[in-house]
Amino acid sequence: MVMKASLQLRVGTQLTMTPQLQQAIALLQLSTLDLRQEIQQALDTNPLLEQEDEFSEHTSPEEPQEPEWEENIPSELSVDSEWSDTYQDLGTASNASSDAPDFERDAPTQSLQGHLLWQLAMTDFSPHELRIAETLIDAVDDNGYIHQPLNELRDGLRQQALEGVNQRDIESVLLRLQQFEPTGVFARDLRECLMLQLAALPDDTPLLIAARRLVRQFLEALGRDDRRLLKRRLGLDEEQLDEVIELVRSLNPRPGSAFGSTDNGYVIPDLVVHHDEQGWHLTLNPDAMPRLRIQPDYASLIKRADKSQDNQFLKEHLQEARWLIKSLSSRNDTLLRVGREIITRQIGFLEHGEEAMKPLILADIADAVEMHESTISRVTTQKYVHTPRGVFELKYFFSSQVSGQDGDGHSSTAIRARIKKLIQDEPAKKPLSDSRLVTLLGEEDIHVARRTVAKYREAMGIPSSSERRRLR
Repeated sequence: MVMKASLQLRVGTQLTMTPQLQQAIALLQLSTLDLRQEIQQALDTNPLLEQEDEFSEHTSPEEPQEPEWEENIPSELSVDSEWSDTYQDLGTASNASSDAPDFERDAPTQSLQGHLLWQLAMTDFSPHELRIAETLIDAVDDNGYIHQPLNELRDGLRQQALEGVNQRDIESVLLRLQQFEPTGVFARDLRECLMLQLAALPDDTPLLIAARRLVRQFLEALGRDDRRLLKRRLGLDEEQLDEVIELVRSLNPRPGSAFGSTDNGYVIPDLVVHHDEQGWHLTLNPDAMPRLRIQPDYASLIKRADKSQDNQFLKEHLQEARWLIKSLSSRNDTLLRVGREIITRQIGFLEHGEEAMKPLILADIADAVEMHESTISRVTTQKYVHTPRGVFELKYFFSSQVSGQDGDGHSSTAIRARIKKLIQDEPAKKPLSDSRLVTLLGEEDIHVARRTVAKYREAMGIPSSSERRRLR
């Protein structure tokens, strides 16, 4: 058989992310503190950029126009895209030119959810599986665990009009997500988390089989330090048992915690909610970001049709300054649109507290503001709003839905608040059991399983009824 070489012409489309658009999208997902550092770095390196004395919501100042040498900057700079649109091209862009802006350098690792979404964008999932995967990622807590029962996630997906989803579909997607980094993420309990990490170790790891058996069957005995039982059931001598225990203790019981280790606890709210006689209003925090402008003295030195090195230097820095100002303006506009839509849906929380929190998912806001869900995730991560009830991350206002018999939905946040209120008001000598809490919630048309009540109670650090009785 003779192979012949041939030429084929293929027509297709490919999204090319310019460095400026990458910058705009990367700025959107930076926290306020990180963004201020980037702005300060730009101020230190760009002589055409300066900070105004006054603070303002808007970062697009009026400046003289020079159409002979000015590159066109769109009046509206879109920051909406899928994660794959951005991060698929970041490596190519950074390799192609060392002059590309480095705003996105640390952005994908700023939060656990962001890191997981970044990996998801590089994984081959069908649209059906992608919706499931995004829901599971949204359910992961800061330590990397999924505490919400899969049947609740399944019901929530069905309410989002994802037809045909079943428990097997969710478990199948979960198994694939459990291969993501950091190893051990997406576990439903400590045992599963440790087993995932042991499964990732090389097969020739000494005493690996014994370590797996210890975690799978005798984790409670290890917690009690019952060495006699462990040696007898695992068939190990003292030295081997020490090696197995050392191997297990070298694992990370909170694989997602490293992504929050850089948080110093100091929060600058990006948005402010206030109330007056006309109702609730949300605005940008005027003290969060400095207002930038073009340095007029240097801008006036730029000469038309001048190809000198100094003049070219000023032109390039002028264009970089204008792009940064436009990117910051687009970030503010997007943050306001998303924030106002969230607050509009959660006015009940502002007026009555957590018990009035409405069910809300990323898709609800994405549909309302006509943006991609990954954009909403970027906007709401590490962005904070100051309200009369305190300072909250925008992600706080999202929670899954539990439906009642009349069709009304209750958010998991509201259910937790109601459980906490019932326990606070319980008789001191007769604390409410989880089963009794289920009954009381059912009388309010909040129907949840007993194990769900137990999970919510434990997540709030509330002891069981028997322990509460002893403490009193």
